Amino acid sequence: MFHGKRVAVLIPAYNESSQIGGVLAGLPAFVDEVIVVDDGSTDDTAAKVQAIAAEDDHITLIQLPENRGVGGALAAAYIRARDRDVDVAVTVDGDGQMDPTEMADLILPIVTGHADYAKGNRLLDPTDWQRIPKTRLFGNAVLSLLTKLTSGYWSVADSQTGYTAAGRYALDHIDWASVYPRYGRPNDVLIRANVAECRVADVPVSAIYGVGERSSMKILRVMFGISLLLLRRFWWRLFHRYVLRDFHPLVFFYLLALVSGLASFGLSVRLLTLWIGLGYVPQMTALAAGFFGITALNSVAFATWMDMQANQHLNVRVRDLQTAWGEEGRARDSRALPRELDRAATAPAREVPTRDGDGDRVRVAAATIPPGEDA
Repeated sequence: MFHGKRVAVLIPAYNESSQIGGVLAGLPAFVDEVIVVDDGSTDDTAAKVQAIAAEDDHITLIQLPENRGVGGALAAAYIRARDRDVDVAVTVDGDGQMDPTEMADLILPIVTGHADYAKGNRLLDPTDWQRIPKTRLFGNAVLSLLTKLTSGYWSVADSQTGYTAAGRYALDHIDWASVYPRYGRPNDVLIRANVAECRVADVPVSAIYGVGERSSMKILRVMFGISLLLLRRFWWRLFHRYVLRDFHPLVFFYLLALVSGLASFGLSVRLLTLWIGLGYVPQMTALAAGFFGITALNSVAFATWMDMQANQHLNVRVRDLQTAWGEEGRARDSRALPRELDRAATAPAREVPTRDGDGDRVRVAAATIPPGEDA
């Protein structure tokens, strides 16, 4: 347990026979349960996990009959963790690209009551940029920007990381069975977390490459597919968050931007056609195209600003990081702990934000959790 919270590690594995043993062996001692999902592997990944699980009853193996993608595999693991009353579920890939010694940092914002969902960020330390392949770094930067707009989490970057932690509220309120099953899974989870009004923290983690991992990812194809997913999920989020669950006038601004943008585009095409075909440009048509274009840009700006304000309380900023704490090596070589969280953990008493049965926020008094001390 970690500060009195049951921690489960969820590991999707597809043909990770060479890596899975090292990943399982490196998990921290505070992990209570490990759920490995064999995603229809064609090698002996499942056999290796079974052999390890025979000597460690904390490990559970789920074997899927066919490959469902990392999102499909993790959906099965999340549902299993939720049903077993786990307090924090941490996702770790089976390829060895995530540092288990940083897990304490990742889950600290959740166990101290400051966040419902936490994710790693490999882009905060410029020295890590050198380790990331350039094409992936570019693709990650583009998709992170699009994900900020689509999800409403403007303080979150490195949207493609798989090193995440979900607290009890997130486990209960995100529809894991409906999460996108392929490479856009982390983006889709953030969007669904926003609709569920989960507080999300971005925690610095290391970028690890060249440890024997294998990838068949085609960057341009993945970027195009995820961009289309984000476009669809953007309107899905607006409808579910600002129409079904509550109402916010930013919906009108986005709709005005959509209509004005389409009108400006149509008039611009007509202008171009007339200029090419007849050699002149109607003045009123040009003015109308400009008017609708400016209206669309202004509407997007207003709507985006409103969206940022509406979600400000859900963006947990982890700043002013300091070096690690850790009693008896439980947070070994952890390179970053937020000072504001550390101060909250050492205070004589504090208020921890929780939820009631209807999903509304309430505040209740809670006992202090000293740093480095497990319950």
